[in-house]
Amino acid sequence: MSFRARPEDGVAFVTGASSGIGRAVALLLAERGFTVAVNARRAAELDALAAQSPSILSFPGDVTDRQKMAAIIAGIEAAHGPVALAFLNAGVYFPSEREKFDVDVAWRSFEVNVGGALNCLGPLLEAMVLRGRGQIAITSSLAGYGGIPGSMAYGASKAALIYIAEVLRMTHEPAGLTVQVVNPGFVETAMTAPNADFDMPFIMSAERAARIICDGFAKGGFEITFPRRLAYAFKAARLLPHPLLFPLMRLATRRARRDI
Repeated sequence: MSFRARPEDGVAFVTGASSGIGRAVALLLAERGFTVAVNARRAAELDALAAQSPSILSFPGDVTDRQKMAAIIAGIEAAHGPVALAFLNAGVYFPSEREKFDVDVAWRSFEVNVGGALNCLGPLLEAMVLRGRGQIAITSSLAGYGGIPGSMAYGASKAALIYIAEVLRMTHEPAGLTVQVVNPGFVETAMTAPNADFDMPFIMSAERAARIICDGFAKGGFEITFPRRLAYAFKAARLLPHPLLFPLMRLATRRARRDI
């Protein structure tokens, strides 16, 4: 049976916690009894979050700073106990990539989405492997299932995270670690707010998404994905041959743009 973290096992660590899914998950984990160490770049927002619960502790820092993240994780464990559950959720999406290819935007997407997760995985895996237990969940996206016009850098970075999570699950599960991937659809957050001209089917609140995610932590299965109807549609599309898939995706994304 895979390891499933409980409040008595140690601290929950959440990155990208200043808003959206990360913030909602941190609040719900605290409500469920965890001491939650939250991380994001924006210290003021983290402090405001920590003020909502005595169980939430603020650790501001940029996930792209490898040394800073290692120091934060070491500091959490030294002061508050082992990290039993890590939710690596920090990420970015740049709407400008819908308009044209931009090398800087593409590299920044990978730097934050993939590099940020790797910078946390290093110290977390080192500590958890030594203890012989731990749980790590990485936020990817349904966009990581395959190519979507207008989402090249974002989707590719999320596909990389799915691959990373799969390999880590297979590698470390025999040693007592549980690795999961969270593949959301559209969630009402600051990241999706710029998509006002874009249809977002089955969009849900961050609070509802947090309940699904935290319930998934408790179950311990590999993939936590929602909404299921959209996830199944994406999975089915990947079974199509490319001559059918490519025009279908072009048509679907054109129709999603309300101004076309």
